[in-house]
Amino acid sequence: MEKRIYPAIFHKEEVGGYSVTFPDLPGCNTEGMDLADALYMAQDALGLYLYSLKEDKLPLPPSMRPEALILDKDSFVTLVEWDEEAYLRRTSNKAVKKTLTIPEWMNTLAEEKNINFSKTLQEALLEKLEA
Repeated sequence: MEKRIYPAIFHKEEVGGYSVTFPDLPGCNTEGMDLADALYMAQDALGLYLYSLKEDKLPLPPSMRPEALILDKDSFVTLVEWDEEAYLRRTSNKAVKKTLTIPEWMNTLAEEKNINFSKTLQEALLEKLEA
């Protein structure tokens, strides 16, 4: 799994909020109502953009140095990280079928109590994974 960092330009808008652009990633733009929202949206936009490139089997562009950027007075640059594993964990809820084996007596008791096997397994795995 990959990790990447890209500079993002945050521009304070006259009407409030911030617009965000990624100079290395044409078309990767977003905005937020305030700074916290803009940063969240920037992380999300970066994740979607890079994940789409990977899905299309395209190379991820190199990242320029933040000090190479020329900014206007209402803008600043910050680095935004993309952690592929964390992004997939947060966004991918695709179900996969797993086959498991348990003792018959356990299956009988669980069915009598209307226990949802999938939900129980997911809860147990989350606990084991400390997620």
